[in-house]
Amino acid sequence: MRMEDSILKTMAYSFAILTMYTLSRVVYSVWWRPKSLEKQLRRQGIRGTRYKLLFGDAKAMKQSFMEARSKPMALNHSIVPRVLPFYHEIAQKYGKVSVSWNFTTPRVLIVEPELMRLILTSKNGHFQRLPGNPLGYLLTRGLSYLQGEKWAKRRKLLTPAFHFEKLKGMVPAFSVSCRKLIERWKNLVAPQGTYELDMMPEFQNLTGDVISQVAFGSNYEEGKKVFELQKEQAVLVMEAFRTFYIPGFRFVPIGKNKKRYYIDSEIKAILKKIILKRKQTMKPGDLGNDDLLGLLLQCQEQTDSEMTIEDVIEECKLFYFAGQETTANWLTWTILLLSMHPNWQREGKRRGMCIPAGVNLVLPTLLLHHSPEYWGDDVEEFKPERFSEGVSKASKGDQIAFYPFGWGHRICLGQGFAMIEAKMALAMILQHFWFELSPTYTHAPHTVITLQPQHGAPIILHEI
Repeated sequence: MRMEDSILKTMAYSFAILTMYTLSRVVYSVWWRPKSLEKQLRRQGIRGTRYKLLFGDAKAMKQSFMEARSKPMALNHSIVPRVLPFYHEIAQKYGKVSVSWNFTTPRVLIVEPELMRLILTSKNGHFQRLPGNPLGYLLTRGLSYLQGEKWAKRRKLLTPAFHFEKLKGMVPAFSVSCRKLIERWKNLVAPQGTYELDMMPEFQNLTGDVISQVAFGSNYEEGKKVFELQKEQAVLVMEAFRTFYIPGFRFVPIGKNKKRYYIDSEIKAILKKIILKRKQTMKPGDLGNDDLLGLLLQCQEQTDSEMTIEDVIEECKLFYFAGQETTANWLTWTILLLSMHPNWQREGKRRGMCIPAGVNLVLPTLLLHHSPEYWGDDVEEFKPERFSEGVSKASKGDQIAFYPFGWGHRICLGQGFAMIEAKMALAMILQHFWFELSPTYTHAPHTVITLQPQHGAPIILHEI
């Protein structure tokens, strides 16, 4: 036998083996493994949708989302069917613990407060944050992205920036930003006594100014481009999370990918300029300003620090986004609700269940927050008095069913910051204005990382 023939036979044999191996891995991934996990869950009585080859419930989820978003809703508080239509339908049909499919991966939906709390407080390492679509992490690779020991070290590092004594020192900056907003609104209202205004950008400017000052020692104008770019990136991130990710796809230079990476490079360039500007003002041994950026740079300068300038940039990206977006939405929805209910504008008043490895857990707190089982038949009514005796006694029975900042060891680090900022803003604003819902307002809550009014929040301002 000629050597060439022998080589060709060897290559053909190797190719056949490789083809068989690849085919077996594909069959395992798209059929055998999903069906095996499905059987394990069903044996425990966990009901839900059946696995559909490759796509699971992705098409049904996308369709329900598009249908819900295509039209506004009535002016009421029953927002769950519009904001989380697919999960709402699954929970209604299959119960508080049910299963659906994210392509080839099963998702166990949990809408039960005690089980949710046990998962959120678990420290055994069995419950990890979903890896998700790598394109999604262009928004930030800061604290919320980290896992395990690296997360624990970073959280310990950042926690001092949010101690109560530090937060008290931020109150004057909160107050200055609120006064600037109030004066601006007074000037707008003055000519005719009223003025219609979209609350969303107003509160985004307010919270952006606050986070720029108290966290980075700059002003809103300096960080304005970062906020705008992060907002644009958030839309692209949500789009990435809702699509099936093919390994390596993030490196394909198509339109959306190029846009994502361009935005990311622009944000990093702006933040690097702010960081280098701060470092130039710091003398050797100087502790710098007593804010988040100063704290990060102190840690980064330490000889035994594992933190790089890139890590500092990622934490800045996280706090620029989280520090502005979440509190701005909170304040926007509060003013909308007060406009719907003017009378409130006056001053005053796990357990035996085995989750196999490879199964994702979904904890949709919005469904829990709107459940009649835990809040009563009036759950969709606007009743702030539910919380008059505190969160622990707000829901029915002895179960805490309210997790606005998460729970357990990964509870939101900035909740104290957000609470003080929002309370001070509302207290100051309500002393000067009362609000009326604009006839042009369209009730259409939707999610872009956070819950937002899809068509803005037009409100008619009246000075008191």
